[in-house]
This record gives sequence, structure tokens and C-alpha cells, in this order.
Amino acid sequence: MIGTADPAGAQQLELNRRPTCMLTAPSHSHTRETDAATHGHLIRWAPSYDLVVTLLTFGRAGAMRQRTVDLANLTRGETVLEVGCGTGAVARQARASVGAGGRVIGIDPSAKMIAAARRKAARAHLDIDFRVAGIEALPFPDASVDVVLSSLMMHHLPGDLKRVGLGEVRRVLKPGGRLVIVDFGKRRGLLSHLTLSAFVHHSGEHAVEELLPLLATADFAEIRTGQLGILTLSFVTAQAEARA
Repeated sequence: MIGTADPAGAQQLELNRRPTCMLTAPSHSHTRETDAATHGHLIRWAPSYDLVVTLLTFGRAGAMRQRTVDLANLTRGETVLEVGCGTGAVARQARASVGAGGRVIGIDPSAKMIAAARRKAARAHLDIDFRVAGIEALPFPDASVDVVLSSLMMHHLPGDLKRVGLGEVRRVLKPGGRLVIVDFGKRRGLLSHLTLSAFVHHSGEHAVEELLPLLATADFAEIRTGQLGILTLSFVTAQAEARA
């Protein structure tokens, strides 16, 4: 079902199956990690990333991240994966919601971003598993994650990678698992044009609403979209359908 929601409410290439493995945290040695192979836009300016996001959201980055987490309706004990986590701000926001029995994982293809995310989590004494990986090859078993979050990331991906990435997200989600995507919506006035031209690096064709048919093709159900209530941002939520 595809529907719409107000601010307060609430497509998949067939991939080769990877061998299942345990969701264990990798060991991080002192060997410098390299970026993951990806066809998406790779951001390496980790030291200034949070400041740039703050400026481009006119100081509302924290509210955007909290709204992303709120849309997921997280519960204690769940496993949460943030794709394209950047410096890990959304993952850190989600950590308290799942409790000690839950787990939060963040992946990003940029080694510099992951290094920054690990430092920030360590300073905050938060147990979060950050890994260098791209959305096109998620290093997790089938049906192993309860919730996948994505914030200001999908617009960096070309169309074919969006399809592959959403297929991977669907693969790792448990039946009934939830997906929350927050990104730029369709252009609405001058403010939208200014924000998009400064941050997106692409045209308005990369609005979050374009993901609806891709999600339906990837066997997601309960697909909803609406404005986030913050600047020009919109959201899409979906649920992984059980497969026979």
C-alpha cells in the first residue's frame, strides 16, 4: 500500500545470496582502513561534515535526527542499522531507544567518516558498531535487522544504485522490519532551491518521493511519505513484507 502522511503522522535487483554470518563486531586494528568500493558519491570531509549539515539545516540538524529516530518507533532490544551514517549522529540518537539489550550499527563507505563516528561514540561512552561498507553490499545476514535508518544519504546515489541498495536493505530486514528514509523532498519555493543547490550536487529529480516505486518493486509494503516538518525535508517509511 502506498499512501501519504502529514508531518505528525505517520524499486530490487536480484542479488546473489551471500553466506550468512554472525552479526559480530569486527576487530579494528591500528591498520588504516580504506574506503569501500561504491558507485555513490563519497564524502571524505569528515571534520567539517557536522558543521556543514548544521548550517544547511539552519541549525535544525538535531531536530531532523530526532524526527528520523521517532519515525522508526524503536523499542528496546531491537537491532538498528543506519546506512550512510556519516559521523554517526543518527546512530547515537538511536542508541538509547533500544536499551542495553539492543544493538545499533552504522555503515558508511568513507573510512574517514567511520573513524570520526567511532571517536564520537567513544567520547560519549556509547556501544555502537561502526563499519566501512556501502549500501550495495551490506555485510550482514538475511533477515537480521529490525530497523534500517537513512538520513540525507539516498540523494547521493545514482538510480541503479538506489535499486540495488534498497534490495540489500530489504534482504537484511526481518519480516515486518521497518525502513525510515529522510531526505530532500520535491522542490517547494526558493528556500528549497537554495538548500538543494548547496548540498545535493544533483537536480531535483533526486527527491525522496522517487523512491516509492523502487520500494514497491523491492517487496516493501505499507509505504508512506510526507513532509518532515523541517525545512524542505520529507520522509518515506516502509515495512518489509514476509516472503513465502
